[in-house]
Amino acid sequence: MKKTTTKKTVASSKKAVKTTVSSPILKEVKQLYAFMQDNNLDTIEYDHKGVYLRLVKAKPAMVPVPVSIGGAVSSANNTNTATALQEQYKEVIKSSLMGIFFRGSTPSAPPFVKEGARVEKGDVICLIEAMKVFNEVRAEFPCIIKKVLVENGKPVKQGDILFAIERV
Repeated sequence: MKKTTTKKTVASSKKAVKTTVSSPILKEVKQLYAFMQDNNLDTIEYDHKGVYLRLVKAKPAMVPVPVSIGGAVSSANNTNTATALQEQYKEVIKSSLMGIFFRGSTPSAPPFVKEGARVEKGDVICLIEAMKVFNEVRAEFPCIIKKVLVENGKPVKQGDILFAIERV
């Protein structure tokens, strides 16, 4: 098997110029690579006259990219909004973890609670999905749901206000 050789020649400006002499095997590899690209193949194997070659297209690496859940709102604005909601409603129920807020057990199921509903201690009032696990949020005391403050299926962070309530 011949190898590619590189010759150095000196030009009149005395800079090194590289000249490549290609081998027949290199030409075959280039043809196989072109065939692989033209036919959108991930892998190709070649075995001829004792020469075995396997070309594999590199897969792009999966790189985790941080995604902002709340959009382009600054954390100072979020704090101000949470404070304003806390002042507007005397008592609230906050999210205990970060995830996706669901009012019912399925998208087509009725919500666990509606505005104006009375709930008892231990009643399920919503679900928060975190890492494919649906976590029940239960009432810690008897209360009346005054207002639902999060839309169904929207992301919430730990400490976000979910419901405005009134203790009974």
